[in-house]
Amino acid sequence: MIRALPFLLLPCLAQAETLRIATFNTELSRDGPGLLLRDIQRNQQQVQDVVAVITATAPDVLALQGTDWDLDGQALKALAERLDQAGLSYPHSFHSQPNGGMETDLDLDGDGRRFGPGDAQGWGEFSGQNGIAILSRFPIAQNDVQDFSTLLWRDLPDADLPSKDSQPFPSPIAQEHQRLSSTAHWVVPIDTPEGRVTVMTFHATPPVFDGPEDRNGLRNRDEIRFWQVYLDGQLGPAPADRFVIAGDANLDPYDSAGLITGIQNLLGDPRVQDPAPASAGAAQAGTQGHQGPDSLDTVEWEGAGRLRVDYVLPSADWQVTGSGVYWPAPGEDGHAAALGASRHRLVWVDLTAP
Repeated sequence: MIRALPFLLLPCLAQAETLRIATFNTELSRDGPGLLLRDIQRNQQQVQDVVAVITATAPDVLALQGTDWDLDGQALKALAERLDQAGLSYPHSFHSQPNGGMETDLDLDGDGRRFGPGDAQGWGEFSGQNGIAILSRFPIAQNDVQDFSTLLWRDLPDADLPSKDSQPFPSPIAQEHQRLSSTAHWVVPIDTPEGRVTVMTFHATPPVFDGPEDRNGLRNRDEIRFWQVYLDGQLGPAPADRFVIAGDANLDPYDSAGLITGIQNLLGDPRVQDPAPASAGAAQAGTQGHQGPDSLDTVEWEGAGRLRVDYVLPSADWQVTGSGVYWPAPGEDGHAAALGASRHRLVWVDLTAP
């Protein structure tokens, strides 16, 4: 009977499947509507590199940023088809119109003009530019998705809106219509073999490209803080199941020009854990004057250098079994594809339910 015990335990052990969740700002966004679909259909080189990065890491659930939205999701379907041809199938997806490029008739950026890319609800030359999406191996509970992209910035509890000369910036009427999300904030339930998992995804605005009123810096901080407000139950019931926050915060906890307390507070929230994914490629050559750990960086920008801005943050009740940033060192397989795909690197975390 004692010898048989390991075999009796095998069915129980087999039930503890690992779930890999990743985020990747592909920077596939193009300069006009329909151009991303065209380039995917042509299998343009950047598309090939993006596919190579995703297939090399093979996430079960992938939060994408930097993908242009179209009404029928044709670009997302075409990307999924390219991945399927490469041997990685994502039969389930979610996409919805982002705030990027959503036109208003107001001067939202305070430049004295209207109908520019900065006057959209989120910066964009056309509606749907630089959107986000979810690809999944497992069914998405489409009817239970929560889309908070229409939430007005001023309606976020304790919102910190910009001002200039003690007046609302750029104007009171602009703040009456300005949404919080520069792209989107989604809460997406996914039914995995281990039960329902809630993926909470977003892409925050860069906290720069503004003036002394710090509109983008304040908005970036509140876009990140949104998740803590949501988990507090101030915007409706918080998820009862395990969750993962996955997206591009555009903020480094040590070295960004933005208001770094926003991401520091989220990383320090006891309801989430930070697996601190790292890579050999980022560790080899850090940015001069860098305060944070070089190995944790996820993006390389000209001028700003390397920063950590892309995150996968599981809820505290997960067991983390692995994590990483897909940034192979020079000379390693995949290095050229990682650099050719995007300035950002794919970040992944492996999870099991304890």
